[in-house]
Amino acid sequence: MRHFGPLFLVNTIVLCALTLDPACGQSIPDDGSVLPFPPQPMASVTQPRLQDSTMQWPNPKERLPDDAPNILVILIDDVGFGVAETFGGEVHTPTLSKLADEGLRYNCFHTTAICSPTRASLLTGRNHTRVSSGTIAERAVAFDGYTGVIPKTAATFAEVLKHYGYHTSAFGKWHNTPATETTAMGPKDRWPNGYGFEYFYGFLAGETSQWEPRLVENYNFVEPPIDESYHLTEDLVDKALNWLDERQSFAPDKPFLMYWAPGAVHGPHHVFPEWADKYKGKFDDGWDAYRKRVHQRQLEMGIIPPGTQLTPRDETMAAWDDIPPEQLAFQRRGMEIYAGFVEHTDTQVGRLVEGLESRGLRENTLVIYIWGDNGSSAEGQNGSISELLAQNNIANTVQQQLDALEKIGGLDALGTPKTDNMYHAGWAWAGSTPFKATKLVASHFGGTRNPMVVSWPKKIRPDGNIRNQFHHVIDIAPTIYEILGIAPPDQVNGQKQIPIDGTSLAYTFESPDAAGQKDAQFFDNNGSRGIYRDGWFACTFGPLIPWNTPASAPRIKAWDSATDAWELYRLEDDFSQAKDLAAAEPEKLEELKDQFATMAEKNQGFPIGAGLWLRLYPQDRIATSYRRWEFTGNTRRMPEFAAPGLGRESNTVTIKVDLRENADGVLYALGGAGGGLTLYLQDGRLKYLYNLFIIEQYTAETTEPLAAGPHTIQVVTQIEGPGQSGTVNLVVDDQHVASTALKRTVPAAFTASETLDVGLDLGSTVSLDYLQQRPYEIEGTIDSVVVTLD
Repeated sequence: MRHFGPLFLVNTIVLCALTLDPACGQSIPDDGSVLPFPPQPMASVTQPRLQDSTMQWPNPKERLPDDAPNILVILIDDVGFGVAETFGGEVHTPTLSKLADEGLRYNCFHTTAICSPTRASLLTGRNHTRVSSGTIAERAVAFDGYTGVIPKTAATFAEVLKHYGYHTSAFGKWHNTPATETTAMGPKDRWPNGYGFEYFYGFLAGETSQWEPRLVENYNFVEPPIDESYHLTEDLVDKALNWLDERQSFAPDKPFLMYWAPGAVHGPHHVFPEWADKYKGKFDDGWDAYRKRVHQRQLEMGIIPPGTQLTPRDETMAAWDDIPPEQLAFQRRGMEIYAGFVEHTDTQVGRLVEGLESRGLRENTLVIYIWGDNGSSAEGQNGSISELLAQNNIANTVQQQLDALEKIGGLDALGTPKTDNMYHAGWAWAGSTPFKATKLVASHFGGTRNPMVVSWPKKIRPDGNIRNQFHHVIDIAPTIYEILGIAPPDQVNGQKQIPIDGTSLAYTFESPDAAGQKDAQFFDNNGSRGIYRDGWFACTFGPLIPWNTPASAPRIKAWDSATDAWELYRLEDDFSQAKDLAAAEPEKLEELKDQFATMAEKNQGFPIGAGLWLRLYPQDRIATSYRRWEFTGNTRRMPEFAAPGLGRESNTVTIKVDLRENADGVLYALGGAGGGLTLYLQDGRLKYLYNLFIIEQYTAETTEPLAAGPHTIQVVTQIEGPGQSGTVNLVVDDQHVASTALKRTVPAAFTASETLDVGLDLGSTVSLDYLQQRPYEIEGTIDSVVVTLD
């Protein structure tokens, strides 16, 4: 029996007062349709005289089954169907295999093809556009389905389970808070704690460095240790196990829900070299050969049905044989690092599972291990030492990158704090074997079909059969509710709830051959879209080519969704979408297109392709409305999306500082090693660096050191327009001291999670000059930093 003390009573009294309900909650239903549950009346007998009264705490109602399981939901990032050896790939995944052997494999599970939307759908059980998450948080636009804000009318399963008595936690990547709301001032009601998680440790953005992550604990920024042995994914396991120990100490009678989403193996691909070195030589024959081997292995293992065809490489994607000999080592090493990163991540999941076992928690813990929030990512394009090159459409060649790489350590710099590397898109395509396409494509299963493993030793017996019922990430929430006997609430925290879209897949636990219970599913991402209905799948690719975004720009400008050519597949005998039946079944195709339009309207999916808006109109990106800022010397962790556009707009920065003699340190820095800008001193000499994604470095510096004492320093930047050329002039005490010309500039953002910091360079360092001395705090006192946009 669980007992509540005085704090429970205080909260009860406060709640009664706030409801203004004379009956103190008696009119509130007690069946779970309205959450929170109504407060329980006191069992005490109250009389005017103390000696005539009887004090008795209420006996709290048990809202959960006696054997309610602990729940661990694991979500890995950017891994496709053909990566893990558990599903026929060539990357060692011991934990995924162990859990699969102890539980169930699913080979027809689907995601939304992109980060934030998949997470919003997973947590709420609703389609991504219906919960305003049609695109990633950083690309949010002012259409109802694309604002990037999960409405409180779609409570997460964490919020619901918390009211039923679960303790809840989340670790790792969040990516469901508007980027402009991730400063220390928030507002923080849309941070993880505002969506039902009592404890959060991780990062709010879509990605971060594994070496210097931009961490948040609940509502507070925290810094990782400066330690060469540190790695974020390992840290996330340590923190999760610590949280389990606290739960065991303080609330051992309550079940827990843990959402563990490390952000690995999203770019940048960062891992210790010994993990990458395990794969030396294993991918020397390239991605085309990899796909053939994996396809054959998937057939032999029964991962895919007999007769499943291997789909061809898209004509817009390079063949391995097209890679120049001098670039082969670079392309091979990219895949070796990725594979090592994948194995390292799965091994950390193993540490978490072993932690459950050693604490006696494993038997009654339901583990849902989702292998990817989308397919493998092609955002590395032709292979990249700084992944946001592609997202900013910065034209470059592989040779330019190799030349820049050579200056910072050659291939040995890949995977380290010096780079934000990602592999060639060909490897992402290979990682999606046997399907077409990659992440960011909702029309083909290379972007949306992700393996899943479910293990629950107390209730699920492994039978060796693969579950092939068609399901989607929106089905996880209703599955949890069914297992616990919870009816989705009609109202949560005063907000009337929109219906759940998902279909529980609990029926598959004991019946591998059970007929699928999901009738239809809607898919949409960046104009790429599709609909599943009763075994049929109709789809259209759209204008965005994820592995060649520069070539996509004119396609997007000329695109009209009404004229898209659609494809049609009968999935029962075409697992890989290899046989287009559009010409043979025109009536069925038109029927499904009409049904897609109906579902899109119902799910706030209009306008089609809203996620592409900022590629057409980058000036409409979410940004602060401020044009002038006054910072102190203690300004820290201002996310780039909320910070002044120092690298992309004309601006003037005026710093009043009192320096020590021959001072060292950073005056201000924005971004990180993969791209950014910094103003700093070394031996008293003033230095400015504009780091354009490593491949171009524009510098200005003084020849003589600044004298000790007070100075007024100005950095005057003039930029012709988004991505265009500009100049930077340094002025000290009204004297021009140095300048540099910017051949081109960043049009959108240097990074996804790095920040503007005053007086030091937190996180990944913009300049490698002071990498070993990070955070390189200024030797002196900064009185003020005033920024004005011109």
